[in-house]
Amino acid sequence: MNPIFEQVKRSLFLRLLLIFSITVILFFVIISVSLQNLNRNSTDIETIPDYFTRNIESIIEDIGIPPNLSNAMRLAGELDWSINIRNPIMRWSSDNDNRLNVDNSVFKEILTSNAEVRSIQSEDIIRVQQGGYDFYMYQRLNTLNTFSTFVLYIGLTLATLVLLLNYFMVNNLLKPVRLLKNGAERIRQGDLSFRVKSNRQDELGELTDSINHMADSLQSMLEAKRQLLLAISHELRTPITKAKLRLEFMPESEEKKYLREDIDEIELLISDLIEAERLNNEHTALASETVYFGEFVKSVTLQFEYYKGGLEIELADPDQEVEFDKLRIRLLITNLLNNAIRHGEENPIRVVSSFLDDQAVLEVIDQGEGIAEEHLAQISEPFYRTDSSRQRNTGGFGLGLYLCRLIAEAHGGKLVISSRIGVGTRLVVNLPLHLPQANADQGH
Repeated sequence: MNPIFEQVKRSLFLRLLLIFSITVILFFVIISVSLQNLNRNSTDIETIPDYFTRNIESIIEDIGIPPNLSNAMRLAGELDWSINIRNPIMRWSSDNDNRLNVDNSVFKEILTSNAEVRSIQSEDIIRVQQGGYDFYMYQRLNTLNTFSTFVLYIGLTLATLVLLLNYFMVNNLLKPVRLLKNGAERIRQGDLSFRVKSNRQDELGELTDSINHMADSLQSMLEAKRQLLLAISHELRTPITKAKLRLEFMPESEEKKYLREDIDEIELLISDLIEAERLNNEHTALASETVYFGEFVKSVTLQFEYYKGGLEIELADPDQEVEFDKLRIRLLITNLLNNAIRHGEENPIRVVSSFLDDQAVLEVIDQGEGIAEEHLAQISEPFYRTDSSRQRNTGGFGLGLYLCRLIAEAHGGKLVISSRIGVGTRLVVNLPLHLPQANADQGH
C-alpha cells in the first residue's frame, strides 16, 4: 500500500486537511469559471463586433430604403441584435421591450459619413442616417441574461453539492466521536461492561481502544476490590463469633456492655458491607413478595417507639399492595430511621407513606441539624461523612444512605435527599408498585 495513502488513512487530521483543501480548490474553480463566463458576457454586451463596423452599409442596404420591415426582422434574428427604425411618421422596433431609450444616447465617435457610434448606459449603439430614416442597432440582452443566470445557478448548485459532500464526509469522519461520548457516559454511570465498537485505524480508533482498555482496567480493579472486601468480611465473621462467645462467659459489667455494643456494631458494619456488594452486582436476586405498603411501614417503625422525640406516622388511605423484597426494604426503612434519630436532635420525626401514579412513596423527615448543600451530591456514597473528624455522632451517615440507595435502585426506584442546615433533612424513597421484570424473574 502507498505509504502516503497509509499515512492519510491513519491520521484524522491529515484527512480533515485534505477534505478542506479540496473544498477550497473546488470553490475557487467554480467561482472562477462562473466569473469568467459572466465577464465574457458583459464584455460582449459592451463592445460592438468589428463585423458591424465593417459591414454597416451592407446591413442598411439589405434592409432597404424605404425599409423592408420583413428584411429588418430577419436580419435582427440572424444577427441577434435589436434594430429600431425611425422617421417623423414611423417608429418601428424588432423587439417589443425596447430596453434602451435611444433618444437619450450621446455621440461617441464617427464610423462612416452617415454612421456613428453613440453611448447609453455604458453601452455602445450604432446610429445610421440614410434616406430620411434613422437606424439604431444594438445587442439584445435577453439571451445573454438568461445564459448568465444559468451559469450562476449552475455554479451555486455545484458549490452546494460540494458543501453537502464535504458535510457528509466530515460527519462520517467524526462519527466515532459521538460513539465515544455515549460510551464514556455509560461508563461514567457505572456500566463498566460497555465497550465502544470501532474498526477505525486513525487517532479516533486509538482513542477508542484506550477508553475500552481503561474500562477493562476499572472493571478488573473494582471486581478485585469487591472480591477482597467480601473475602475480608467473611473472614472477619469467625473471630467476631468467637469474641461474642467468649463475651458470654464474662461476668456482667459496664465494660462488658460497651464491648458487646462495639462487637454488634462491627458485625452490623460487616453485614452492611456484604449486602452493599451483593446489591452492586447487576445480577442481584430479590425475593419478591406482595404486601400492603403502609401496613409494612408501620410494622417496621414499631421497633423505634423508644425514640424520645416521638414518631409521627402518616399512612395513605386506602393502602395499596406493593411488590418488593421484604428483608431489604425493612433494612432500608430501618437505616432511614436510624439516620433520622441519630441526627434528629430529639425533635419529632415524620414518617409518611403515599402513592403517586404507579409508585409507592416513603418520606422520612427530621428536624435536626441538616446537611450542607455541598455534601448532598455525595452523601449517599459509601463511607462518606460530612465531618472530616469522622466521629460517629457528628461524622455523618457512613454506609447507611449508600445501602438505602442501592436497595431503592435494585427495586427500580430511587432515593432523593434534600436538606437545610438548622432546619432538617427530608429523605424520599420512590418504589414502583411492581418489580422490574428482570429482578422479578430472578427473585422468583
